[in-house]
Amino acid sequence: MRTPTRQIIHLLFLLGAAWVVMTFTHECGHLVGGLLGGATLTDVDLVPWRMPYSLHSPDPNPLVTLWCGPLLGVLVPVGLALVIRKPWAWFIADFCLIANGIYLALAWVSGDRFLDTSRLLDAGTSPIWIVLYCGGTMGVGYFRFRSDCINVLEKESSLD
Repeated sequence: MRTPTRQIIHLLFLLGAAWVVMTFTHECGHLVGGLLGGATLTDVDLVPWRMPYSLHSPDPNPLVTLWCGPLLGVLVPVGLALVIRKPWAWFIADFCLIANGIYLALAWVSGDRFLDTSRLLDAGTSPIWIVLYCGGTMGVGYFRFRSDCINVLEKESSLD
């Protein structure tokens, strides 16, 4: 069965929107965490076509600053989807769920000292918490996001 061009365009549009929401909510989570933890923001870039980042120095509570990114990067979109109750909102929320888990997992594998996972480990996070976060978000996110993609590609009007 051929997938109509309209559904592919909807899928691409939703993926673009989901990317912007994911990067924005994740990075805003770091900003909120830094604010709550008493960190001083020294630099921030939230532009979605580059990798957004925020730098805090000094940061007296780096675990708060660091964990708020992936936690709020999932909780805010899921919370909004619960309120909005539309398939497109769940598509975006489920993308954020799987993407935040994949990001922490790939950052761990890469070992890049500037990415969140290395910084979480350096700040004292037990690896088990990262494994639990990644396993939970990627596990649930995979099945939900896969279903969302299938629904977008099968339905006549996928943005309802």
